[in-house]
Amino acid sequence: MVAADRFILGEFRRTFDDRYRLALPAELISGLNPEGLDCVLAKERAGCLSLWHRETWRNRLEQGVNLIRAKLDAGRLSGRTEEIQQLGRLLSTRHRDVKLMERGRLLIPEGFREFLGVEPGGEVMIVGAAICVELWQPAAWLACLQDQMPAFHRTLEELAQ
Repeated sequence: MVAADRFILGEFRRTFDDRYRLALPAELISGLNPEGLDCVLAKERAGCLSLWHRETWRNRLEQGVNLIRAKLDAGRLSGRTEEIQQLGRLLSTRHRDVKLMERGRLLIPEGFREFLGVEPGGEVMIVGAAICVELWQPAAWLACLQDQMPAFHRTLEELAQ
């Protein structure tokens, strides 16, 4: 699990090789998973994938899924079949276990490549997002920054209270 004193921070530009491999910066890898190479890659938003410490991801996901299972068992989700199916589809395709290879290289699996929207030889922005590492298609990253930067001080103040 990522400790609060090891916030994962930084912004780096990297290029995919011809096999959809990407070299991650060592400082981001050590903040993400210093004891091993097992991670989870997740689809976050169009043009963005996130890389998580495997146990952190599993714990977060398991808590949510267990709560929904309990609600289903208690009959509290009757009439919400379409939403449950939608959740199941997203759970089926949203994340995948991955291993970092030597020198911190990450192979982006099929299905995740299309979601990210970067071709071999294309550039990717690698961003530390405090508790995970994000991989961004550059135009999507710029749009995200333009959208969220004006609220930076307010967000910092709210989280610091």
